[in-house]
Amino acid sequence: MSEDLRVLIVDDDFHVAKLHAGYVDAVPGFTALRPVGTAEAALRAVRTQHPDLVLLDVYLPDALGLDLMRSLDVDVLVLTAAAEASAVRRALRRGAVGYLLKPFGAEELAQRLRAYARYRRMLAGDRTVDQDTIERAVRTLRLPQAAGPSRTRSATETAVLQALAAGGQHSAAAVAEQVGVSRATAQRYLSALVDEGVVEMHLRYGSTGRPEHRYGVPG
Repeated sequence: MSEDLRVLIVDDDFHVAKLHAGYVDAVPGFTALRPVGTAEAALRAVRTQHPDLVLLDVYLPDALGLDLMRSLDVDVLVLTAAAEASAVRRALRRGAVGYLLKPFGAEELAQRLRAYARYRRMLAGDRTVDQDTIERAVRTLRLPQAAGPSRTRSATETAVLQALAAGGQHSAAAVAEQVGVSRATAQRYLSALVDEGVVEMHLRYGSTGRPEHRYGVPG
């Protein structure tokens, strides 16, 4: 994506909202809009500023954030101290892309924002996608990568990454030929790397109309 994803923070605690805005701005590819503190202001900001993502508290002075979700035609990540299971169920039922309990640190939010960015890349635009892409997008959204030291990669996985290191987009068959493995094996490693966020997948439509998966490292 060429432009940053715009994030609106809805929280009636000014200091918390400002802190979270700083967290958002520290993540490459994201820009925090000016936070708002009421449901009414949130509706107005969504209509006029068109954010890509709303970080929504449950407890607002003029409405419950979970009720506000019915009126927001935008992706919502709930950030709240409301730990009741019923609140979590209601948020997910109304389409929340995630639910993060306060208090949390910058990296915890960054993990979810990076997962959201990968989800948006997988489902970018109005192109047609296959079931595998849908499943991986949902899996990426629900299971952000945990922070921690990088794991040791196998020799085959390292070779797959090296095959993509020159840049551009490559088919699984081309990667398989360069690495010296079967296409199915290359496809398995590529799919795992896409889920991890290390590799991006794109669809290219040929003359037959059947889309071909192409893989590359993020630019």
